[in-house]
Amino acid sequence: MITIIGAGKVGGDAAMFCALRRLDSEILLLDIVEGLPQGEAMDINHMLAEQGIDTEVRGSNDYSDMEGSDIVVVVAGAGRKPGMTRMDLLKINAGIVKGVVEKVKEHAKDSMIIPVTNPLDPITYIAYKTSGFEKNRVFGMGGMLDLSRFRQFIHEATGYSRDSIRALVMGEHGENMLPLPRFSTVSGIPLLSLISAEKAAELVRDTKKVAAKVIELKGATVHAPGNSISAMVESIVRDKKQVIPVSAYLEGEYGHSGVTIGVPAVIGRKGVEKIVELDLDGAEKEAFDKGVASVRDAVSGV
Repeated sequence: MITIIGAGKVGGDAAMFCALRRLDSEILLLDIVEGLPQGEAMDINHMLAEQGIDTEVRGSNDYSDMEGSDIVVVVAGAGRKPGMTRMDLLKINAGIVKGVVEKVKEHAKDSMIIPVTNPLDPITYIAYKTSGFEKNRVFGMGGMLDLSRFRQFIHEATGYSRDSIRALVMGEHGENMLPLPRFSTVSGIPLLSLISAEKAAELVRDTKKVAAKVIELKGATVHAPGNSISAMVESIVRDKKQVIPVSAYLEGEYGHSGVTIGVPAVIGRKGVEKIVELDLDGAEKEAFDKGVASVRDAVSGV
């Protein structure tokens, strides 16, 4: 069973996308707000009925209903408002997520935990330390969302099919994220042979800023994060072993230990099966290290 804790817009979309991908016969939406997860589940099930998909989505306010879950996605917490950075949310959401993870330990001790709550990297660290789980079983969703945005900007800049584009973003899920034009391609053709370095730098800047723009225009980012969650869950459930940027706990990789931050990793049935270490150049390493320092500072302040 897949459990999604937090039945707001992103949690509801994650449940819907997981159901559309037929990732489990049962998906549980959990929330402390009475009626919200039940109503969301009903709405999704009505859509699934027309689609002829037999996945059942249930809504609940009782944490014990997640007993035996294989994957627990944690979306619970306050959302980012216009003008806020992800770090502004840390003090609010740290306590919420810690309490939620305690419930996961009690009712789904063999599960994998995928934190989504912002600020993603410090929250993933808190979830990992609170859970006491092995490091391969706790990893955050951030880079998958960032690369989907980077991929769209590459599509807009080149005019080539989105299906041909492979992009990569790593580092902090936030102001210090690291989109990587040097490791992005169009049907295997290096991106930097198709666009100028100046244009690539523009795409990097746009990728860093676009979440705030969406929030300014519509109040929240919903569909892209919901879909990114389901893509990660699919790689686990189907043992696809896709290389996906996730917020993972480092033990020496990229020269850092004791911190969770976005890195490309092989995601399969065992969770994080391998962290892929890229040969970053000087500027890329500097940006990555800056993100690490930001996450360390945030965690130390909690």
